Amino acid sequence: MGDWEGLNRRKFPRVNYPCLVVIRNNDDDGKNNVILTHTNNVGVGGICVILKQDVKMFSEVELELDLLDLGAHICCNGKVVWNVQRKNESPDKPLFFDIGIEFLNIQNEDQRRLGRIVDRLVKNNTQNLNTEHP
Repeated sequence: MGDWEGLNRRKFPRVNYPCLVVIRNNDDDGKNNVILTHTNNVGVGGICVILKQDVKMFSEVELELDLLDLGAHICCNGKVVWNVQRKNESPDKPLFFDIGIEFLNIQNEDQRRLGRIVDRLVKNNTQNLNTEHP
């Protein structure tokens, strides 16, 4: 997680798990934007994505997540709860934004499915940490 490890104040744990994500939202002009990206991390309460464009705080978006586990895509709404512009290391590279999106109206079964993935990865990570440091 890099710079964010000291700022982890979330209700739910997040894990690095790459999912394909389609984000749909309306900009200030009412134009419907469709953004195809992937998750930086995921939890049962929401996701973090890295985008080349900013999405306004508290914007509601439509989400479609492909967990790459052969199950159906998860479709729900979300709300942008934080966004941070990354430092630009080079003036000739595009700016990126870390965007935190909280799930809204996610189906219980979809949330349980995410929970199983997160629990498994947290458990595996804990076991790996315990075996690395005797």
